[in-house]
Amino acid sequence: MKRMAEQAAYITSLEPQFRELSDSELRAKTVEFRERLGNGESLEDLLFEAYAAVREARLRESDQRMFDVQLMGGIVLHEGDVAEMKTGEGKTFVASLALYLNALPTVTTYDGRTLGQGVHLVTVNDYLAQRDAEWNRGVFERLGMTVAFIETMMPFDERRIAYDADITYGTNSEFGFDYLRDNMAISLDGVVQRGHPYAIVDEVDSILIDEARTPLIISGEPQTAAKTYYDFARVARGLSGAQSKGTKLEDQALAAENDYLYDEKHKTVSPTESGIEKVERALKIEHLYAAENVQLVNHLMQALKAEALWKRDVDYVVQDGEVKIVDEFTGRIMEGRRWSEGLHQAVEAKEGVQIQEEHQTLATITLQNYFRLYEKLAGMTGTAKTEEKEFVEIYGVDVVPIPTNVPVARDDKNDLIFKTIDAKFNAVVTDIKERHEKGQPVLVGTIAVETSEYLSEML
Repeated sequence: MKRMAEQAAYITSLEPQFRELSDSELRAKTVEFRERLGNGESLEDLLFEAYAAVREARLRESDQRMFDVQLMGGIVLHEGDVAEMKTGEGKTFVASLALYLNALPTVTTYDGRTLGQGVHLVTVNDYLAQRDAEWNRGVFERLGMTVAFIETMMPFDERRIAYDADITYGTNSEFGFDYLRDNMAISLDGVVQRGHPYAIVDEVDSILIDEARTPLIISGEPQTAAKTYYDFARVARGLSGAQSKGTKLEDQALAAENDYLYDEKHKTVSPTESGIEKVERALKIEHLYAAENVQLVNHLMQALKAEALWKRDVDYVVQDGEVKIVDEFTGRIMEGRRWSEGLHQAVEAKEGVQIQEEHQTLATITLQNYFRLYEKLAGMTGTAKTEEKEFVEIYGVDVVPIPTNVPVARDDKNDLIFKTIDAKFNAVVTDIKERHEKGQPVLVGTIAVETSEYLSEML
């Protein structure tokens, strides 16, 4: 922190000489910086002057002078770490410093053009990508840099132009899906991304930790297997099943009398010898577990699960000829969501509705693996210190808390811990009552509908 404070103070000492530059001289600084990079200087050598240039450009563009703590945040981002900054401390401005510096190196494209290497700013939604790009556009253009954003459903030509910009804003899923589509392209003319030299991830804990294992999937034409699902649903209906007791002796006795056992807690099924024989006879198969029948074993397992474990009007409902999943926590219908690995199709076959075929996965990558492609990765958020261990182990980045520009006036209270549920809710009711009597509106967030109803009754 001491080192960065000194660096920020040195950038401030350069202010007078940048203040004297004309607009065209300030713009020419980018050309000068790029020439110096070509002559062997490093980005670290240019950092102080580059940040002073951005600060001056922002002052001229919006009459807002960046604080020294924001310069410190910019240094953290350039060094490839996570800057933890409180809400309202100007993360959008801070990012512009490191984006400008890291966009200075140039590359020659496959078709002979010389462009900035292209750096990415990753946000959580299209609105923020467009807003942040527009907020910073004037600053970057004063310095001779191009800026663009990508958004959902953007035409290919526009998307390619956006990636050719020095600085590109977009969402995590758009960057990830563009990477997948590029890998499916049959020639370089169908590719939009130019590489992964540097990225800053906004709300980095949400994207890189909470959603890290979320897979991005591009699906292809469906495999036609509707008849197979109906056949297995018919067979499963004719088999006898029993709930597993959990002990070996009891389960052996049940297996002797039934065609399969199921475990409601762990959502598993296991066919018995007699069950397998019945399936083989019904489907005229010689040996269900032969190598060529490996897909049929999955069909059987999913059909048995659909028959024994997934209950209509509990786990799902049938509406307008469709099987719709019910959220186990809220009881609400989850529109557009489907179970994977053939389970949804097995439930559709059980209910006798039209089967929506399973699509083939053509390309997939998790967000974690996508962001590990970047040569240098940085992030910003208001809350990252608690996840520092994961950031260090998975991405090799440290978390650096940046002090606020002025002391925080808000009083953050500690958590209250209660021994019993009743004690907790009684305290909540007391607190709400006191605030209500003062005329203060209260919003209460709970984890489930039942909890909201229980609290509502208490009130």
